[in-house]
This record gives sequence, structure tokens and C-alpha cells, in this order.
Amino acid sequence: MSLLLERAHYLLSAHNTRQLPEDVGAEVAFAGRSNAGKSSALNALTRQNSLARVSKTPGRTQQLVFFEVTPEAKLVDLPGYGYAKVPLDLQAHWQAFIDQYFRTREALRGLVVVMDIRHPLKDYDRQMLAYAVQRGLPAHALLTKADKLGRGQQGIALQKVRKELQSSFGDTVSVQTFSGPARQGVDEARGIIGGWLGLNKPAPETA
Repeated sequence: MSLLLERAHYLLSAHNTRQLPEDVGAEVAFAGRSNAGKSSALNALTRQNSLARVSKTPGRTQQLVFFEVTPEAKLVDLPGYGYAKVPLDLQAHWQAFIDQYFRTREALRGLVVVMDIRHPLKDYDRQMLAYAVQRGLPAHALLTKADKLGRGQQGIALQKVRKELQSSFGDTVSVQTFSGPARQGVDEARGIIGGWLGLNKPAPETA
């Protein structure tokens, strides 16, 4: 079951295609603006406190960071985008690297885009979702920091984002509210990610 996500551990970091692990099994990539709470979401989903480093300086993830759940299932933390203080040549490198990763990575099974529920669907969010849709991959939007809003405001924000996603991408992108600290939406997201990774299959019965 998706409880296997709790086994996730750091595997490697890649700054270019030569450093990527073997293209086998299944991978789910996580993307998000550098202040959207991506590291906190990864920690909540794996029920670990420090799998992904939560930095007081947003945008510290400057490589593709791979976490192994099983030898055939991995989570991939993409560089936090919106890098205002990063040199242009480095921005261009990341852009080309991520573009190639999405176009060629056979193991990629889905994309999770993390967005602050108060500031969703910025240009970069839409760009990352478009990568997945162009590849025919499912994508799921986590509207994080939902605990910052009341239930009524959460519902309004969720419906607005769902309507915009439907208009832009059809039925290929799903969305939910999420809060790691409040444990809101964690099980729902774990189920989706576990399904993409093939972790939700029941264990075979023994005679």
C-alpha cells in the first residue's frame, strides 16, 4: 500500500542528465514555487520530519533530488522555481535540464505541483502542468497551507482552481486542498501518488 512511502530515503542528486539514476521503474516528480511548501509536503507525505530539507531560504533545492521508496519506485524533488536571486545562466541550465527530463524520462509516471492555496496557478505552475499534459502524464495540484484559510475560503479557492484547470487542461489535472501541519489531505494525496508508483496493489495471498 502507499504506506510504503514512509520508506523513502535519499538516493542521489543530479545536476545534469549524466547524473540521473537508471531510467527504470516508476517515478513521481514534485514541483512548486520556492515558497509553496514543497519540502514540507514531501515530509508530510512520507511521514518523516526531515526527508526534504525545509529551508528558511526558499529555493535551496538546486538539483533534481531522488528519494527511493523501493528499488522500483522513486520520488523526485525538482528545483524550486521562481529563483529571483539565481544567475540567468543557471536558470537557463535548470530550464533545459527539466525540459529534457520531462521529454525523455520513461520512468516518470506523474507530476505533483505544489501551490500556496492563497496564490495558486502562477505562470510557472501552469508551465509545469503543461509539461505533464504534453507528455500525456497525469498531474495533481496540492493547494498547500490550507490551514491558513477557513473552511469556507478553502472551498471557494478549490472550486476556482478546479474550474481553471478544467478550462486549461481538461480532465488530466486533479486538485485538492492540503496542509502538512494539520494533516489535511495527506491520505488522499498518498493514495494518488501510491497509485502512480504501483504501491497500492494488495500483497499476494500466501497459501
